[in-house]
This record gives sequence, structure tokens and C-alpha cells, in this order.
Amino acid sequence: MIKALLLIFFTVATWERIVEARRNIGFILGVYLLPLLLLSSAGEVYGLMHWGKPRSEYGGPVPLAQYAAIHYAVIKIALNLVAVFVIAKIIQSIAVSFRGRQTYVQAFTCIAYGISPLVMLQLLNGLPNMPAWVTWAIGIVLCATVLYQGMPRVLLPDPTHTLGLYFMSVLMMLMTTALVQFLTGLVLEHQIRAAITPPVILLH
Repeated sequence: MIKALLLIFFTVATWERIVEARRNIGFILGVYLLPLLLLSSAGEVYGLMHWGKPRSEYGGPVPLAQYAAIHYAVIKIALNLVAVFVIAKIIQSIAVSFRGRQTYVQAFTCIAYGISPLVMLQLLNGLPNMPAWVTWAIGIVLCATVLYQGMPRVLLPDPTHTLGLYFMSVLMMLMTTALVQFLTGLVLEHQIRAAITPPVILLH
């Protein structure tokens, strides 16, 4: 989470250190991205279990049981990981189509670190009155700002294609993360409705 904050407030210097480190996908995934996802999800799970989410038809916040909150978090982590891998592959394909020689490791590095402000802000979703789409919107703006400095340094595109590749990267991230947000919202809605609905007792 510290590096996610550094990317927001000290963008250029942090990207330069990332480029110099030349980490592989396993390191980035295991040491940076997955722990960040677990930390933000843990905060959200805590909030869902202790405070819940407001429901007007219920008369107040609806807390989730531990298994329901964890089930939701696992699905969200999995979808976010899939999104990172898919976006990285798309961006690499677009970069190569511009007659570049970018590798998948470069694209994954760019997206895994570039998406971290959004992942970090998901921690705020545990607050009872915090709409998930608000944190997503703020996160996407921060991701776009971070990627603006990071993409040219990591992917090293041809200067004539840099702006086009940047806009395509932001667009792919926006569309994919919006889909993840929508799907995880459906899962959370299902869990909340299950918590509200009383169990059916069958009488024989």
C-alpha cells in the first residue's frame, strides 16, 4: 500500500524505481499486487461484517455473516486478478501492433502498478455509507494520472504512438474494472438479500 501511495504523490520517482528494479510477474503478483488486494479486501470484509450496508427496506444497515463476506471478497480478488492479466495482454497486443517489441512482463508491470490506486481505494468500501461506484470513479481518475507517467517509462513506445497507447490503456482499464465492479456489486447484492431474507422452515 505504501508504493500505491507513492505512485499517487511521487509518481515519476516511483515509476523510475519500478523500471530500475525490473521485477518479474511472479514477484509483482506475489509481493505487491496480491498482498494489496488482500489488505483492501480485509478492510472491506471487516466493514461488511461489523457495519454492513444501508438498506431502506430493512430499516438500517445489513451486516453480513463471516462466510458471506469472505465469499464476496474471494470472488472480488479473483475478478480483479483476471482483469489485470487480461488488460495487460490487450495492452501488449496493441503496443506490438504499433510495430513495437513490448513484452508481456512490461505490460503486466505497467498495469499491475497502474491499477494499484483503485485497488487501494477499495478499502474504503467497508465504510457503511460509501458507495462502491464513488471509490471506483476516484480510483480510475488516479489510475489514469499514474499511468500517464508510467506507461512511457515501462512500455517505451514509439513517441508517435505514446498518446494513442495511453488512451487505449486507460479505456481498457476503465471498461474492464467497470465490469468487475458491476459483477461484484451483483454478488454483494445477492449476499445482502440472503442476509435479509429469513430462512424457510419446512414443516412435515
